[in-house]
Amino acid sequence: MPENRSTGFPVNAPKLHHTTFTTLRLDQMVEWYGIVCGLRPVFHSDEAAWLTNDEANHRIALLSPPGLKHPTDKGHETGIHHTAFEFKTFDMWINNYIRLRNKGILPFLTLDHGITMSVYYQDPDGNGVEIQVDGFGDWADSSEWIANSLEFAENPIGTFFDPEKLVEARDAGLSFQEIHERARAGEYLPETIPEDIFLPEVW
Repeated sequence: MPENRSTGFPVNAPKLHHTTFTTLRLDQMVEWYGIVCGLRPVFHSDEAAWLTNDEANHRIALLSPPGLKHPTDKGHETGIHHTAFEFKTFDMWINNYIRLRNKGILPFLTLDHGITMSVYYQDPDGNGVEIQVDGFGDWADSSEWIANSLEFAENPIGTFFDPEKLVEARDAGLSFQEIHERARAGEYLPETIPEDIFLPEVW
């Protein structure tokens, strides 16, 4: 495969296709990812499931072979912090937050990263799942911003927000761009600011 001589990176890079998890809660995980991300099982047995929400044969794989053990301190162990799913529009994104809230599924972390506005959930095994919308509505623009913005360099984590305040702002007629700018400016802060971004321990 051809490489870029200056970086050593492949000229034609593979695209991210899926993430695989091991689990002792297979059926719960299948149900949760269906509700939260619209992932339907293409195959589901007693020991594994392959799920998709688009034309791909799968986007999440779940394996439950004999002999698995739960982690001892998942929230503070190295590994994947979260996987992420993206909506095309702010309205789709905020409406999904409302839909999940009405089912009692609430995020543990809510951040405007500049490049995205994001709500973070935990699946039944405690894995983080980010649901996001691009902060610019365009990958080219957000890629330019993350690469060259002093604001992002100084604050890559972003600004916390209360999603209910975003719902109120949208219902009051504010545009996505207005809400995004006000969130970045700290106008929609939650009552309690999280002390860290560790995954909450569910064990």
